[in-house]
Amino acid sequence: MNRFYRFVALAVILMVLGCVRGPRPQYPGGAQYGMASWYGRDFQGRPTASGEIFDMYGYTAAHRSLPFGTRVRVTNEANGRSVVVRINDRGPWVEGRILDLSYAAAKQLGMLEAGVIRVRLEVLR
Repeated sequence: MNRFYRFVALAVILMVLGCVRGPRPQYPGGAQYGMASWYGRDFQGRPTASGEIFDMYGYTAAHRSLPFGTRVRVTNEANGRSVVVRINDRGPWVEGRILDLSYAAAKQLGMLEAGVIRVRLEVLR
């Protein structure tokens, strides 16, 4: 009987620990769609929300809720170009935008002139 209670206690602890992390963001069909912008020179060398120093030539991005370190594939819906970036900052803080990309990522997507584009965002496992 003592083993049974230990097992139940361990199961409860594991369930509680699983809930503490909170749910992972889920997007319909595994993707999120919306508008993305980019940032560069004005933020070069400044700390991001993760504490990492911003490098406009790195493949990084800001997202409001995805955990730092999450890798996502971002696809420009207008031209089909895509890039994989790592979330290391919070934002964007402009209504209607879901992602702020580094200069390098924006260049890869062909969005430097447009500034803001419609994208598909897929979280990579």
